[in-house]
Formats: sequence, C-alpha cells, structure tokens
Amino acid sequence: MLIRSGTARRETGDGVCGPYTADLLSDTGNLTQFGAFIETLPVGSASSILHWHSAEDEMMHLLTGTVTLVEGATETVMQPGDTACFKAGTAVGHCLRNDGAAAASYLVIGTRSGDDMVTYPLTAETVTIRDGLKTYRDASGTVTKTAPYHGA
Repeated sequence: MLIRSGTARRETGDGVCGPYTADLLSDTGNLTQFGAFIETLPVGSASSILHWHSAEDEMMHLLTGTVTLVEGATETVMQPGDTACFKAGTAVGHCLRNDGAAAASYLVIGTRSGDDMVTYPLTAETVTIRDGLKTYRDASGTVTKTAPYHGA
C-alpha cells in the first residue's frame, strides 16, 4: 500500500509534554506487528515523560532540527541523521526534548507487544498493556485508570 506524502492519518496533541503532531504511517497502512510514525515537536516540547518498556524495542531517527536525547541522567544533543535505539527491558528512562531553535521531526519505529509494561522511573508509575487494555498504576500499585490500547 502506497502512502503519499501528506496523506497519512495525523494525530495532534497538547499534553503534559507540550504540543506535537504525528503522521501515523503504520496505522494508515494497516500494519499490526510494528508501529512507525513521523513525530514533529515544536520548540519547548518533549516526546514523553522519561520511560522504558519491558517488552517493546523502540528506535528513532532524526530527520530535521535538533533534539536533546535524555537517557537517565545523560543528555546528548542529536543532529539530523542521528539514530537512538532503546532495547526492550533496559531499565533506563528515555525521552526527547526540543531545546533547539526550530521544530524537529523524527521517524519512530517500535515493536508492538500485546504484553508490555511501561515504567516511569521519576514517579514509579507504570502502564501495563495487555489484551488490548492499558492499565495505569500509581507508585503504590493502585489502579488509577484503564483505557483501550490499539498499538503504538
């Protein structure tokens, strides 16, 4: 299936990490085994809160702009053409932050596991993904929310 430039399903948000847009390539192509999207972060936004996955590999390839890759206590400025990889089960929180002077775009590719736990090390909160459901837990393990899950 060909997806022409500008025709992928687009997601936009303005959450806790700031605004973003994401062109959902794999969802538009009806793929189920991995997720792929191009995300654009305006200056001052971040990709997420520091997190890591128990069962999903992730990688991102910077297309335009600059971002700061945060991996635990280490921060590294990335330039277009740089790639960051995050192996499933590696307990180091990561995210991208746009501290640059212009919007930054990057390709994200990740496996889709039907049984994954996302851990947020700064707050000890978790999200379990199992059987099409996301279950959010606070630091004490108490369920705070559930929501359907359709893939990365």
